[in-house]
Amino acid sequence: MRLSNQIKPISYLKAHAAEIIRQLGDKGEPLIITQNGEAKVVLQDIETYEQTQETIALLKILALGNRQIEESKVILAADAVKRLKEGKGII
Repeated sequence: MRLSNQIKPISYLKAHAAEIIRQLGDKGEPLIITQNGEAKVVLQDIETYEQTQETIALLKILALGNRQIEESKVILAADAVKRLKEGKGII
C-alpha cells in the first residue's frame, strides 16, 4: 500500500464523501485527510478499525505479561494447579 496515493485534501472529502466511504469499505486502505497542507485525520473502514483495536489490546496483554515475568510476578502452571486442587486459590 502506497500512502502517497491515499492522501487527499479536506475539500476532496467534502466533495466525494459517499465515494470515499464506498472505497474505504471495498479496499480496506486508510485515507489521510489534510488541512492547510498538514495531515490531520486518517479515515478507515470499521472492520479495519476494529481489527486494529483488537491487535492493540492483544499487544497490551502481551506487554503486561512480559512485565509480570520480568518482575517475577508469575508462578509455574503446575504450582497453580496444585494450589487450586488444595482449595487455596492462585493468588
